[in-house]
Amino acid sequence: MSNTTEHAYRSHYCGTVTENLMDETVTVSGWVHRRRDHGGVIFIDLRDSSGLVQVVVDPDTPQAFAAAERLRAECVIQVTGRVRARPEGTTNPNLPTGQIEILAKDLQVLSMAEPIPFQLDEKVGEDVRLKYRYIDLRRDDMQRNLKLRYQVTRAMRNYLDDNGFMEIETPMLTKSTPEGARDYLVPSRTHPHKFFALPQSPQLFKQLLMMSGFDRYFQITRCFRDEDLRADRQPEFTQLDLETSFLTEEGVMALMEGLVKHIFKEGIGVEFSEDFPRMTYAEAIRKYGVDRPDLRIPLELMDVADLLQDIDFKVFAGPAKDPKGRVAALKVPGGARLTRKEIDEYTKFVGIYGAKGLAWIKVNDLSRGIEGLQSPIVKFFPDQVMEIMERVGAQDGDIVFFGADKAKVVNESLGALRVKLGEDLGMLEGEWAPVWIVDFPMFEEDEKTARLTAIHHPFTQPKATTEELRALEQEEKHQLLSRAYDLVINGIEVGGGSVRIHDSAMQAEVFKLLGISDEEAQEKFGFFLQALKYGAPPHAGMAFGLDRLVMLMAGCDTIRDVIAFPKTQSAACLLTEAPGEVAPEQLRELGLRFREAVK
Repeated sequence: MSNTTEHAYRSHYCGTVTENLMDETVTVSGWVHRRRDHGGVIFIDLRDSSGLVQVVVDPDTPQAFAAAERLRAECVIQVTGRVRARPEGTTNPNLPTGQIEILAKDLQVLSMAEPIPFQLDEKVGEDVRLKYRYIDLRRDDMQRNLKLRYQVTRAMRNYLDDNGFMEIETPMLTKSTPEGARDYLVPSRTHPHKFFALPQSPQLFKQLLMMSGFDRYFQITRCFRDEDLRADRQPEFTQLDLETSFLTEEGVMALMEGLVKHIFKEGIGVEFSEDFPRMTYAEAIRKYGVDRPDLRIPLELMDVADLLQDIDFKVFAGPAKDPKGRVAALKVPGGARLTRKEIDEYTKFVGIYGAKGLAWIKVNDLSRGIEGLQSPIVKFFPDQVMEIMERVGAQDGDIVFFGADKAKVVNESLGALRVKLGEDLGMLEGEWAPVWIVDFPMFEEDEKTARLTAIHHPFTQPKATTEELRALEQEEKHQLLSRAYDLVINGIEVGGGSVRIHDSAMQAEVFKLLGISDEEAQEKFGFFLQALKYGAPPHAGMAFGLDRLVMLMAGCDTIRDVIAFPKTQSAACLLTEAPGEVAPEQLRELGLRFREAVK
């Protein structure tokens, strides 16, 4: 941050006043971070965006002293004074300005502050922080977070510019299209009874840019989804969106891996020396229960259904025989020390994910065989239990947890339990664990309608030709893989992308498999389908969740801590009290009126 004398309010930033300016007269401005009265001498820690500097005001300057006496925290002041060394024993090695102080000659109060609702070093609830966000943002950690966010976006732009990408904006008001989440709708005054939609992503527009010959596009853009929220979701969020022509998935992944390595080095000084590992979707689900595994945790799920199909214990035998079921074991080294109370808490935890219970076996002494095992379920399959212990590699002092249900329930519950155990028991190995997840299924079945839905989006290219799509049998549709890829770091999906369909005939076949009629396809995507017919290059792209990425790099637990003015989990802004009511005449202009919402 440069020093300047051309501005009236300061000659230097607070954090830049060091011993290099000894005996010089400087002018600084900022907020009163702390005020202390030490026997007739007033000390002020003055803060601006660059840091803190100590100001000393003594009675020899009556005007400055009188002004300092009436100050409180967060008043805004301007100070002119001489830089001098701090007395011996009072220096602060933790501050760049810790060797010096400013002896005030003049002090001007620029803005008085009423008592603030909380102190900057005080821990308060998130609702209070969000209501007074402009005060919360003054705290050191929030200042660091938003500076890091800026550094990350700057590094992104620099890297992409160096690699031939062009930044192009796409519309915020567009057409509602079925992309998996509810749209935010905007009624049009000039087109009565019609609506714009805020974009869930610029997906179609960036593909159109490839068809327009721009070759490499990117945009740091706002996206909107009206969906249930959680710590890493917001109704409006920011993503780095990009697309390339004439590159396969290998080319895109290589470019994007370079991008991530660049922003980690520039943003937080972390260097990844090795290539990111790759894992298929099927392997991730089999070993970790989720497609975003945290590889810092050395725990894996292991299938044991084949050993339990012929037992009388229906809790295990039923799912073991069910083609859509799964019986999996999760061995936790040293876990036998868990108390019954702790196990009960973990049982409640997996219940959140639909599990009806949590079976377990403590391994006390394997040399005694089944007698060395402690569990209420061992008696139901005594002939198989030692074989299970051998398969999972159990050792004395371990505990083995079991999940038995529909595969989805087992995967989600044991996958979440694996992460919680790893964190609770301090099992994290290493600080960063990136991994590419590839070979995603093309489709999944909607549980309510039994219709196929696209796992990524309906413009993802399958690993099949158009002719092969036409010849698919019903059961083969579930086995079809896509040319999609996700980047996961520490169990958080930070980005995802795919090779896109660039052939209109293939796009039509994918729509048919998804149950989208020709009429619906024309209504929703007619402009896009027409563009495909006029010469579309092979293209592929990716999008990174900027909020999630910065949250991860900043070591935060929620993306709300890296967004300047976020919404709550109920999609409300406590600062502005949005959403709010509108005047009746505004509704009449739009041809709208209220009625009871459909449940």
